[in-house]
Amino acid sequence: MPIDEITAAAAGTWTLGDRTVNRMGFGSMRITADPDGEHAVAVLRRAVELGVNHIDTAAFYVSPGGTLRVGSGPARYATELIRAALAPYPDELVIATKVGPGYDPATGFQEARTPAQLRAQVEENLRRLGRDHLDLVNLRIYRGPAAAPLAERFGVLAELRDAGLIRHLGLSNVRPEHLEEVRDIAPVVCVQNAYGVDSYREDDGFVRLCGERGTAYVPFFALAGTRREAGATAETNEAVLDVARAHGVTAHQVRLAWTLHQGPHVLAIPGTGNPAHLTANIAAAALRLTSDDLARLG
Repeated sequence: MPIDEITAAAAGTWTLGDRTVNRMGFGSMRITADPDGEHAVAVLRRAVELGVNHIDTAAFYVSPGGTLRVGSGPARYATELIRAALAPYPDELVIATKVGPGYDPATGFQEARTPAQLRAQVEENLRRLGRDHLDLVNLRIYRGPAAAPLAERFGVLAELRDAGLIRHLGLSNVRPEHLEEVRDIAPVVCVQNAYGVDSYREDDGFVRLCGERGTAYVPFFALAGTRREAGATAETNEAVLDVARAHGVTAHQVRLAWTLHQGPHVLAIPGTGNPAHLTANIAAAALRLTSDDLARLG
């Protein structure tokens, strides 16, 4: 089958709270890099045409500056590009966003610590997306000695959930003990962490734990690995290259397929501003790795 005929549905589905999504989704961080916003709009619309019904975003995904620290011209927010491309939103579309970090062009990144700051970030997402509620909000935390109390901030989001501004909650950049800390406050429908075939593998046990709990695990940087925001480069992992050659696919497709093979609760959210890359990423939903492939990849 030509890759442009493969849709995100080939990866199967998972339920986030009361919303069922295809396990192959789309991450919106990189769509802000192109000064021509129409390119991003076209990619987003094509993603939905290819069956994507789970889009990851954040109000701090903005260029110039922002997470990618690239670009020129006026500010381009991923959330606003999503609105321009997809509003009015399809009923089946789930948009997951993040709060915790915030970005101001004048002062840079800051962490929301107070109820007022968290609510302001939720309201910013609502405004930029043009919605009266958010489908899913991940509280992204800062891991360090100066980290703000997690349970207190998660409790603020739980209150906003009770008020109808948020439907479901998740956590990002966390460890298993963080999941335990908030489990009695409100349901956690997903954990979103950096994870890939040869990076952040210390999370292997956490991935399994989430599966046992029925919690989605949503890796980011599955392609970029430890390069993170800098993006993926030419493939150097020989095992990935060997598997790719054996299947006649790209190394990126192998990396995404490996991600999906880590459990039925694992979702993929590769992002790109390139239509050809988008089609290839979605096609990885149909790539079935053998037990020998998985053993070789480790």
